Amino acid sequence: MPKKPLQTKIAAPPAKRKARGKRVAKPAESLPELFAGLRADKPKIKYGRLKALRTISEKQPALLYPEFDRFVALLDSENIILKWGAIIIIGNLAAVDSDDKIGRILERYLQPISGPVMITAANTIGGAGKIARARPRFADRIVRALLRVEAANYQTPECRNVALGHVVKSLDLFFEHIADPEPVIAFVQRQLGNSRNAVKKKAAAFLKKHCCSGGL
Repeated sequence: MPKKPLQTKIAAPPAKRKARGKRVAKPAESLPELFAGLRADKPKIKYGRLKALRTISEKQPALLYPEFDRFVALLDSENIILKWGAIIIIGNLAAVDSDDKIGRILERYLQPISGPVMITAANTIGGAGKIARARPRFADRIVRALLRVEAANYQTPECRNVALGHVVKSLDLFFEHIADPEPVIAFVQRQLGNSRNAVKKKAAAFLKKHCCSGGL
C-alpha cells in the first residue's frame, strides 16, 4: 500500500497529526516539502508546515540553520502568521548560530518591539530573550530595546501592559548576562504598579529570584 504524501500527513486532523508529528518533522529530506507548503493556498497545509518547522527549530535547530535566510525573508511577509513563525524560529536558531547571522540582522529583527502590533512585538520580545541567552554579547543591545517598551505605541494601553509582561519574562531568560542590571531591576520594580495583575505577579517573581523579595 503506498505511503500517504507529506501534504496529507500535515493536513490530517489534529489527533492524527499529533501522533505523526515526529515522523514528519524529523527527516532532513522533508524540509523541501515543508518549505514548499508555506506557499500552499490551503491554510491547514500552510500553517501545519509552519508548525512543523517551528517544532524542528525547537528540537533540532541545526537542521534548519542552513535555511536561515528563508526565515529572514519571511520577516517582511505580508502574511502575519508566517512572519510570527519566522520571528520565533530565528530566536530558536540563535542556539546554533555559528556564523553570526543573527548579528547581521539584529536591529531589523528587534524593530517590531516598538509597535504597533502587540502580538508581533510579543513574539519578538520572546525571541530576543532566547537570542541574548544563546549569544550573550548581544544582551545589552537587546536590553535597551526591551526597556523601551514602556514608551512604545501599541493599539491600546492594555496591549502595552501585555507586552511589558513579556519583557519581564524575556529578561528573566538572560539576566545573568546583563552587564548593568540596575536599570533592569528598576524597570521590573515599576511593573509592581502595573494595572495588569499578571504583570505584577511576573515582576514580583522576577525580583524574588534575582534581587529582593517583592521588590522591597
